[in-house]
Formats: sequence, structure tokens, C-alpha cells
Amino acid sequence: MHQPYYKDILTQESPVPWVRLHGTKDYLDMVAILKNYPKIHQTFNVVPSLLEQIDDYLNRNVKDKYLHLSYKEAAALTSEEKKFIINNFFSINKEKVILFHPRYYDLYLKRQKNQAFNTQDYLDLQVWFNLAWIDPTTRNSFEDLKRILVKERFFTEEEKHLVLDKHLEILEEIIPTYKKFLESGQIELTTNPYYHPILPLLCNTRTARQANRRTLLPELNFQYPQDAKSQVDEAVKFHKEKFGVLPLGMWPSEESVSERIVPGLIESGIKWIVTDEAILFKSLKLKNRDTTLLYQPHLLKRKCGNLTVIFRDRNLSDLIGFNYSNMDSSEAAEDFMAHLKNISTAFKDKDILVTIAMDGENAWEYFRYDGHEFLNELYSRLSEADYIKVVTVSEYLKMFEPSNNIKRLCAGSWIFGNFDKWMNNRHKVKAWEYLALARAKLEEARGSLDKEKLELAAKQIHIAEGSDWFWWYGEDPTGDFDKMFRMHLSNFYRIIGKDIPGYLEREI
Repeated sequence: MHQPYYKDILTQESPVPWVRLHGTKDYLDMVAILKNYPKIHQTFNVVPSLLEQIDDYLNRNVKDKYLHLSYKEAAALTSEEKKFIINNFFSINKEKVILFHPRYYDLYLKRQKNQAFNTQDYLDLQVWFNLAWIDPTTRNSFEDLKRILVKERFFTEEEKHLVLDKHLEILEEIIPTYKKFLESGQIELTTNPYYHPILPLLCNTRTARQANRRTLLPELNFQYPQDAKSQVDEAVKFHKEKFGVLPLGMWPSEESVSERIVPGLIESGIKWIVTDEAILFKSLKLKNRDTTLLYQPHLLKRKCGNLTVIFRDRNLSDLIGFNYSNMDSSEAAEDFMAHLKNISTAFKDKDILVTIAMDGENAWEYFRYDGHEFLNELYSRLSEADYIKVVTVSEYLKMFEPSNNIKRLCAGSWIFGNFDKWMNNRHKVKAWEYLALARAKLEEARGSLDKEKLELAAKQIHIAEGSDWFWWYGEDPTGDFDKMFRMHLSNFYRIIGKDIPGYLEREI
């Protein structure tokens, strides 16, 4: 479960609403559904930068333009505000969401035809955008939301406020619900490096060449292993404060790993990590896929201690993440079970660990009913199968200790086993160069800033080290991530009292 740190830490404004909207659509229901399936034990990874921003909403420490314009009375909207709403309040899957609600679809068609909206249209759109982003099972748990859903149009300002107030109610339930399931033992919670950076690239951007010798690199090398260690340590500390226990496992951001990051993980108290199967076969120098090796935990035995690493089955994970949304839910679940049955047959009388690891939020908007039809079908079958036990990672490791030692962990991520998604074009490397220039200024400023300013400046650098900014460079359709990255770097220079470089005023 992940969102990058969007908020401007100087103005407290969040330029995009994705923490709030994914909070109402994904983070609560994905764990709450397990109450119906006590045999399903799952591992959830929650990124600290996401949880911090959820807390910001609950503590009213964030200004969300989308929320502000949703609350604003439709009759009082300015022409600019109306334009913003028309351009942004259809930001949800058209085929699996908008088309299922006739009034929302009517408004969508009206926009497509450039037809004028009246005040009631704007009010209905304010309601529908925020109502559609609430998970359908969550919606159905509130009688007042069900009435609004059935009414469909001619909403009142009071009904709109009811929907918007529910957003904050839902956000309030997320962390307590995870904590409840954690305490019951049905789930395990793991963490990420705090602001979701690519740890190997923080240690040294030249590490990208270990995974792809032809990767384009920045002219100015970024090499701050201390930042990688800090992002891990801050995450562990935050997790303990939030959930009362230390995390045993960590999902390195984008499952990106290298040998260089292993000692820092061990020193932080992390016991196991997860990464992609491509890293296993590269580390063992195997040309062919070997499931005998894939379906077991492995050990990274080092002088400073031991770290267990598990490797996900990419094919099975991607079936859920990318394929099954186009199939009937029952057929998709049956297909998945057939794969598991084949694996069980192939490894008869052997205890093996098949790891499914995937994105926690983005897949479900491509499924009917936000994925619940499929998940109910799958969880029912998994609960009934006599050849499978669904466990958390730490539950498995308590029963079966790893025996195979990997002498050197190859560098790479779960995207094609390399770091090209964050490095290999001229826009991405330019962003790394701008980050390196700013990071050097932080070192220069250490002797002149007071403790509070220094901590804020370091936080801003750590935010800018997040993976998402680099992911989108060269393929960002709206330019939002470019603007946010430059906003974060500009704020850094404001914090340390230096002039903002002119290049940060131009799109990268």
C-alpha cells in the first residue's frame, strides 16, 4: 500500500487527492474483507509516507484542493473552479466505474460533447466523483450512502456534505483496522523505506549499470548511502510508534535490491525482505527459471548478521495484477487455483512457499466491483483447498528456516530486473542531477542551520528521493510529477535560505 509524499511541507497543500481517494477505495476494505475468511492470512506492506499523509487528513494538517472544491457550494463556484472540476472530477476508471452509474456517465458524455453544465450538474458531479471513489462494499455498509446512490441525481448540498464527511470517517478506520487484524495474528505488517526511495540508487546511481550495462547515467553521480540507511531506520521507528511492534519484514521500494543495502537492513533489525524472481536467478547465475529454488526462502549470510529473502512468483502475481480483470471473476479464480494445483502436484509431499506479491491498490479499479467479486471467489477457494495453507511470511519462516545461502545478491528491481524505470532516459537522469546538486547543498548547510531547519531540510531531501518522481519522467501525461518534484526541490532551497536555481522553474 503506497502513495508518494505529495504534500508541500511549507504550505501544507497537497496538489493531488490520491491519498484520500485511495484511502476511501482501497486501504480499508482490502484488509476488512478478511474477517469473512479466517483461514486467509496475509502480509500487508504499508509505506510510512502514506500513513503520515493519512494522519495529516485526520489531524486537518493538509489542504486538499479537490476536497475544498468539493465542499464549496456549487452555486458559488468561480469559472476557474468550474473548469478545474470539469477537467478533474472524472479521474476514475471509465469502463469499470463511470459506466456503471447512469448519472455519472451522463455527465461524462456532456463533458465530452462540450455541453454547458448548470449548477445542479456541478453539484451532482461533486457528489459523484467523491461517491464513486468510495469502495462499493464500504458504501453499502452505510444506509445514508446507499440512499444517495439510489437517488442518483438532483443531490442537495447536505447530501454532498454527508458523502465528504464519510471520507474522513473511512480514513479514521484504516490504521486501527490494520492494528486489530495484526493483533489477531491474521495479518503481518511490513514496511518500506520511509519515503519510498530506490535504496540501491541512493547508495550509488552507478549501481544501475550492474543491472543494465547500457543504462544512461547522470553526469553527476548521486552517492549517499547514509540516506538509504536513514530512510530504513526512520521507517522502522515510525512503524513501531504506529503499531506498537517492530516490523520483521521490509518490502524494499519497487522490490529494488543490491548487495550494498543488505548490511543496513540487517543493522536496522529487519529479518526478511521480498524481491522479484529475476533477482534470484541473476544472483544464482541461472539462465532458466527453476521453481525448486523459487519456492523456498533463501539466506543472505553476512558478517554483520543474517537476512532472509523471499522471491515472488512473477507470473502468478501478474495474473492478478494485469490479467484477471478482463475475465469473469469465477473463471479467473478457477484459473488461479488450477495453477496452484499444478504446482502442488509437481512438488508432491514437499513443503514449499509460493509468494504472491503485488501492488495493493492500482489493480482493483480495473476489476468489476473494485475487485471484490474476484477476491471473494478466490478467498473461498483458497479456504477450502486441502493442498494449500495461506500464511504470512513470518508464519512460514517460523516453521521452515532457509538453508540455501546466496553469496551475492544481484542488483535490480521487480521491473525487468533492472533500474531503467528510474534512470534510463535523459529526463530521469536530469532529475537525479538536480537532486545531487541539492543534496550537496545540504552538506554545506549543516554548520549554519539550526536543528529544526536542518531536520526540515533533510526531510525535504528525503521526500525528493522518492521513487515516483523518477518513475514518471519522460512519460508523465499531465506533468504533475514533474511539478511536484521541482516544488519539493524548490522548497529545500527556501528552507536553507538559498536562491532557487533557475532550472527548477522550467519543466524537466
